[in-house]
This record gives sequence, structure tokens and C-alpha cells, in this order.
Amino acid sequence: MTTPPRHRITRLIVALAVTSAIMTSAIMTSAIVLPRAAHAEDGQFDKMRARIAAFVADKMEKLGGSRIVYRVDTDGLRESVVTDLRDDVYKTLREGKIAFSGLAIRDAGVEVKIADAKGREQLARKLASAAEGLPSHALKVTDGGDGLVRLAPTDAASAARLRDLVEDSIAMIEQRLKDAGINLASVLPDGTDRIRIFIPGMMEPARVTAVFARKVKVSLRLIDVSMPAEQAQSGTPPTGTEVLPGFKDERHYLVARDSALDGDDISYAGPGFASGTKDPIASFRFNGRGTRRFAHVTEENIGRPFAIVLDGKVISAPVIREPITGGSGQISGNFTLEEANSVAMLLRAGSLPGHLDLVEQQVVQPAAKP
Repeated sequence: MTTPPRHRITRLIVALAVTSAIMTSAIMTSAIVLPRAAHAEDGQFDKMRARIAAFVADKMEKLGGSRIVYRVDTDGLRESVVTDLRDDVYKTLREGKIAFSGLAIRDAGVEVKIADAKGREQLARKLASAAEGLPSHALKVTDGGDGLVRLAPTDAASAARLRDLVEDSIAMIEQRLKDAGINLASVLPDGTDRIRIFIPGMMEPARVTAVFARKVKVSLRLIDVSMPAEQAQSGTPPTGTEVLPGFKDERHYLVARDSALDGDDISYAGPGFASGTKDPIASFRFNGRGTRRFAHVTEENIGRPFAIVLDGKVISAPVIREPITGGSGQISGNFTLEEANSVAMLLRAGSLPGHLDLVEQQVVQPAAKP
């Protein structure tokens, strides 16, 4: 499971409220499976990982196997961080009704023109309020004195974010290997932005890299209620919509073609049981971007149903009852436990936390016997 991030730069701007929001029984915000760090201290987990690595190294020497190295997309990470920062600054300015102009990304930071000195002071107060309890070194704010304010993540904060991304990627790689039936493997950081994988006895590394190349299409789309799906299916559906079948039943749904969110917004998914009925469910958690987008979508569409679509089939269609800001939820659909696990596995398959570039794959021969 994904290790919870230690620091998130954008939290200096926006504190996402973790509140209870109730929808239909098909989806509701809740605490899903506890993060790995909640079950054991980080030091204990690192020791366990080190023991596994030592065991795998011994097996590699005896059996040979595959050595695979991936590189985390650091350029994409930096772009994502600054883009999120810009969006959060815009939201802060808009909610505070602060007059501004020229909000833009420049030189790995965000610049905005605020002519009114009181407006700049108000922005500073809001930033300080949002940053309460978080590392003071995470964000550098510069007031040029001419109304131009520049905000940029510090090098220390960027390095912390990269460590988090590498750790999250390692957790998801381990999960995908497990889902593929590969239980004996060592997945470790290699330098600041690389991940090294050893799999003893596996003499075809391409079989392993194919596991990470697989991409499942997951999307959350609003349902169009302007006409019944059956009418749209037999006639002409509204512009920008399409009719999709249900995952388990013969029902059809008229949904928007454009996705409100997709699989890249999901950071974790796993099987579980509903707290009240004990029915099998698939729990999921959004990343920071997905949490913000989902909160916005639910705020703007209260009372409207939306579809959770997996490879062109609707697996759940709950109604939005209240804004959902906690970033997690549950999917129910009269699943068996096996089906809930399959749905969670498919959700995970589309949710690597960052793009990984294949740097190296090779077969390691067993050591020669003396």
C-alpha cells in the first residue's frame, strides 16, 4: 500500500478538509485500509525490506534472475508540483476576493501581480494560515515591492516530494508484482530518482516490464439525465454523451464522454467490506490532484448521479448527496469478494503515482559453482 506522503507543497496553500460526506450506499467517504506506516514504525519496515533484499540477493546469486531499473520522471514531477501550486494560488485569491492579474508559471515558480498592498498582506496571511504546522522551508514567497509576488517550492521541499514519489512508486510496483503472482522480489531505491528490481529465477525480464506497461482505462463520468439511456441508445444521444453497459447487469447508462477524473488520479485501491452490511467492496483513495478535482465535481453537481467506468463498463452509479472532500471512497455493486478484489486490482493497474522510464533490463546468470 502507498506510504502517506510526508510533505505536500501545495498543502501550504490549500488545506483539504477531511470531512464525512454521505452519498448513496454505493459510494461514501470513509477511512479505508490504514496506511502501511500506521501498522509499523518506518524503521521496522525498512529493516524488513532490508532482510528481503538480502534474501533475494542470495537467491539471485544461486539461481540468477532479472535485474530491472526504472527512473522516476522528475521533470514531470516538477511540472505537476508547480501546476498544482498555481491552481491553489488561484483558488486562494478567488476565495479571498483578492484583485490580481498576470497569474502565470515562470522559471519553476508561480508569479502573480497584486497591486494593492493590503491584498498582498491578505495573501501572505492566508498562506501562513494554510501552512500552520507544516515545514516552514517548503515554500519561498518573495514580494518584489512592485506588486509582483513570486512563490516557488524550495529545493529541500522538492527533494522531499521526490523521495515521496519514489517510495509511492516502490509500493505500487510491489503491489503490481504481487498481483501478477511474483511474490519473491526486491524493490529498492537506487540513488535519488531510480528504482532497482531484482527477481530471482525470472530469466525473462520482458515479462515483468509488461506488467507495468499494462494500462487499464478507469474514469469517473457524470451521468446525463436529460433522457433515458434506452431512448438515447435507440435514437440520437445528446452531444458529448454515449451509452455504456453495466458491469454486471443488462442496464445501460447515458454518460458524458469527457471524464471528470481518470485512473491517474487514483493513488490506491484495495478490497474490503462495508462497515454496515459487511458486503464486499472495492475501496479507493485519490492523490492530491484527484482529491481536489473530485471535491470540485461533487460541490458543483449535488443531486446528480455519476458513473465509475472501468474499460467501457459502468461498475457503479451513485448519486452525489454532498461535497466529498476527504479524497477516499468505496465502490459497491453486489460484488463477491473475488470480484471486489478484481475491481481493486484493475483500479490499481491504472494508478502508478508517476511515469516510470525503463532504464535497464537484463538477465543475471547464477554465480559459477567453485
